[in-house]
Order: sequence, then C-alpha cells, then structure tokens
Amino acid sequence: MAELPRADGGAGDGPDHRTPIVEFRRVEKIYGEGESEVRALDGVDMRIERGEFVSIMGSSGSGKSTAMNMIGCLDVPTSGAYLFRGVNVCDLDQDQRALLRRHFIGFVFQGFNLLARTTALENVELPLIYRRVPAEERKRRALKALDLVGLSSRAGHTSAKLSGGQQQRVAIARALVTEPSLLLADEPTGNLDSARKVEIMELMVQLNREHGITVVMVTHEPDMAEYGTRTIVFRDGKIISGNR
Repeated sequence: MAELPRADGGAGDGPDHRTPIVEFRRVEKIYGEGESEVRALDGVDMRIERGEFVSIMGSSGSGKSTAMNMIGCLDVPTSGAYLFRGVNVCDLDQDQRALLRRHFIGFVFQGFNLLARTTALENVELPLIYRRVPAEERKRRALKALDLVGLSSRAGHTSAKLSGGQQQRVAIARALVTEPSLLLADEPTGNLDSARKVEIMELMVQLNREHGITVVMVTHEPDMAEYGTRTIVFRDGKIISGNR
C-alpha cells in the first residue's frame, strides 16, 4: 500500500512508535435528523497505543459497535477525526479505506466465516489471494500463521473436521496472515463453550504479549474482558471508564 499522509504532516508508515495506533479526536457519529436523530458517538476522545490489548464493553446501543466499525475503517465520523497510525481516515476515500483495511487490519468475528468445503490452509490463504501473492508464498505464510495459532498439523482438514475452538483459531490465523498492525475481534468467544473460550483468550493474550500484536476486542462478557490490559466502557455514546 502506498504511504499515506499523516495528520501531522508525516508519513503514516513511518518508524515513530510513539504515534497511537488508534486515536479518536472529539468523534461524533449521528444517524437521522430532527426528532429521529441518534448520537451513536458523542464527542469521543480515545487513544489506543501500539502493543495494547484493549477490551471494549457496553450495553446494546452504547456506541461500542459503532466505535468498532470506525476503528476498522468500515465507517467514518460525522464530525471530529479518527487517526489510524497517524493517518486521518476522514481524508481517505472509500477505496483508500479498503486498502488500509486490507493491509493493516485483521478481523475476527463471532461467526468463524470459514469456507466449509476448503481446508484450513486454503481458508487462511484467502486474504493473500486478494492481494495477488504468488501461490508458493501464500502457502508459506499461511502455514506460518497456522503454526502461530497451534494448528499447523490440521492444515489439510476442512472446517467440518475441526472443533469450534479450532475453527476460531483458523479464523485468527486468517486475520494474522497479512501481518496486520491491528487485530480487531468482535465477540470472538460468543459461539464457544467455556473451555474453548479460555483457549481462544489465552491464544490472544499470547499473540499480544509474545508477538506484540495490538488487539482490540468487543465483548459483553466481563470475564473475557479481563484478559485485556485495559477495558473501555461505553454508555450513551460516551466513554465512561477505561480511557486515558
């Protein structure tokens, strides 16, 4: 991806690790008009540093999902600014935001979203196909990602032959194969039993602590949120605790 201009005049891909990976500056997101107006985010300031593991919590309608969509460059503020690695996302067009997502952000969802008839290896390779990575390089990187989540021995298994926890590990490997700056996890344990929840959260902690991957996770489960190093709580479009 081409280097993008930062809000401070520098380059978004520069070596300055003091720049937060995520920064909201008085971010507002408003839906509707007049009496039907809804302020999903109401003047939010937020910083997430590189290498953090941040949990985001809040009841339905609190603004946490809107914030997550914005962090993932799936939406932009009505007003204010969102900076990703120093780049003002509000200044990018739709295609540039898509490139930013493709190159710098990995997504993990509650539903594993794996292709049923393809192997774990082929599922993990998929983002690299979109990036037109040659086949040999795709396979090498996909195997490395599967090894990172402890599933290299299951590379040839289809989804039907994997447990729920293993499927989520494959989904995490798929998110990691592009070597993103940020891993966004939306209720990643929502479809798992208690033992598999712990398994996935311990993996995410390992990825964060041992490999330096920045993790931002939305969850409604307080015991899952505790795996993070910090929990940000939203209510009525505002952050009520956990901010810096």
